[in-house]
Amino acid sequence: MEFELLNEGKAKEAIGILEREYKDAHYYLDFKTPVDLVAAAILSAQARDEVINSVTPELFRRFKTADDYAGTGPEELIKYIGRITFAGNKARNITKTFKVIKEKYGGKVPDKMEQLIELPGIGRKTANTILINAYGIVEGIPVDTWVIKLSGRIGLSKSKDPEEIEKDLMKTVDRRYWKNIAYVFKSHGRKICQSQVPICSACVLNRICPRNGVTKSR
Repeated sequence: MEFELLNEGKAKEAIGILEREYKDAHYYLDFKTPVDLVAAAILSAQARDEVINSVTPELFRRFKTADDYAGTGPEELIKYIGRITFAGNKARNITKTFKVIKEKYGGKVPDKMEQLIELPGIGRKTANTILINAYGIVEGIPVDTWVIKLSGRIGLSKSKDPEEIEKDLMKTVDRRYWKNIAYVFKSHGRKICQSQVPICSACVLNRICPRNGVTKSR
């Protein structure tokens, strides 16, 4: 099946429809401070947000500052996050990251993209997430697995590369939607555009979606 890329008009129409349908979509991890968010975001890679949110309350009570995390070791963190996937690697990244934040930034989570992406365990997607949700700074669009999947299905990007997809979306999506479009996609993916068998018959984009890669639907 040939890939169909929506033209600019239809792409903007699709985004507008989704924004109206999921106007209450928001970031899905619980946190109170930028430090909380960095830890939660690192933990969230390839893990269900429900699991992360069930673990972090106790973690956040024990570790409140960058110094708290920097002053511990992965073995101590494992006691709190042991049931999360890849807990060992994530514990090491968290302690390394907060040591850098303590030593280089005085314990304050950086608010610059170029500084964030240099931290262990933090790529551009996570950096965008931190900037948007901790500081209200919108430089780009967080591209997670849902954004990758739906951008292709809907015909908003031909690429599989997160950075290329982000560039494509930034050309199409009105800047006012950059801060929440990833969460809109996730909401739509969970409710309708599901991974294995999407519910195309109930989709608000049924009229214009090219259904790229969909071999079976309901």
